[in-house]
Amino acid sequence: MRKELREKIIEVCDLKIEKKGPTVGLSFYAFFKNKNDQPEVLMEAARWWIETHRLDHFEKAVTIKDMVLAGA
Repeated sequence: MRKELREKIIEVCDLKIEKKGPTVGLSFYAFFKNKNDQPEVLMEAARWWIETHRLDHFEKAVTIKDMVLAGA
């Protein structure tokens, strides 16, 4: 996964955790604007989330952040 996407995922997870607590869940769509202006990056995140790790639609932000920081 590209560095910029990893950084964005960590940033979004941190913001969600700060606002809603450590049990907050999110989907990979949380890392993108409602406007699909980066289809390649969106598909990269989708492949990581769905194909590589077989995650549920919603996962805890702390879990996703830990996975990204671990290089998963």
